[in-house]
Amino acid sequence: MTTIEEVDHDAPPRKPASDRFRILASHASQKLGSHWAFVGAVGVVLVWLVTGPIFHFSNAWQLVINTGTTVVTFLMVFLIQSTQNRDAKALHLKLDELIRSSRARNVFADLEDAAEDELTAFQEEFRKLRERGLHADAAAEAAHRAVHQPQPAGEPAELPAQAHARPTSRTPRAR
Repeated sequence: MTTIEEVDHDAPPRKPASDRFRILASHASQKLGSHWAFVGAVGVVLVWLVTGPIFHFSNAWQLVINTGTTVVTFLMVFLIQSTQNRDAKALHLKLDELIRSSRARNVFADLEDAAEDELTAFQEEFRKLRERGLHADAAAEAAHRAVHQPQPAGEPAELPAQAHARPTSRTPRAR
């Protein structure tokens, strides 16, 4: 049993398990995603192939590679999923910040949590706007109206007169 006197108060606080896993996953994904990891994997397979005649291509010899690849694949699924989730979350937060700090419609912030029918409606609206060849500002305005003032089924949103004008250059808007 540890008493209060035995606790080292100068020791750095211990990180939670989730932080330790995040750090481990980040380091592992950087190392295992390198070309050297691929070269190493190819090397392991070549060594396994070369040892085939030594072990007379036995079931045990085959079991070694099958078990090894299964275990590695199983662990890598969780590692990859963890790093992908973290990267996606960071990307969404960055995009949300850009959306909220720009003239873009705030309805697109947190869109990753939208229902499937909402995503489909946005996708369909942008498909229609692309087909019409709208200028970016006019397309955003038309999409905004379509979202906030839905038209009867089958009718497209009303577009401004200058909506079909193509921009002459791709320069950023002044703020």
